[in-house]
Amino acid sequence: MAAPRKYPDELRERATRLVVEARRDPASAAGAIKRIAEQLGVHPEALRTWVKQAETDQEARPGTASTEAARVAELEREVRELRRANQILKSAASFFAAELDRPSR
Repeated sequence: MAAPRKYPDELRERATRLVVEARRDPASAAGAIKRIAEQLGVHPEALRTWVKQAETDQEARPGTASTEAARVAELEREVRELRRANQILKSAASFFAAELDRPSR
């Protein structure tokens, strides 16, 4: 279970949108993240991370998109579960094979 988020999704989206719009204007581009973070009561590094992820999701920056990362995490969970099930099946098969090898009375 994931930890609860400190900031609501609406605030994240709004803050990210404000930074992207501020960066378009060369006069307000410098220090946009810090200024907007202070105005909204958000930590500047959190806002910087949100902006980076938004740019990655929009393919404006190289990296793994959120949807791809979620899919990879899901597949990794599935692989762990399947490996565990496979190990259980191997143990059961070896147990029953040993039972068949024992002489009957």
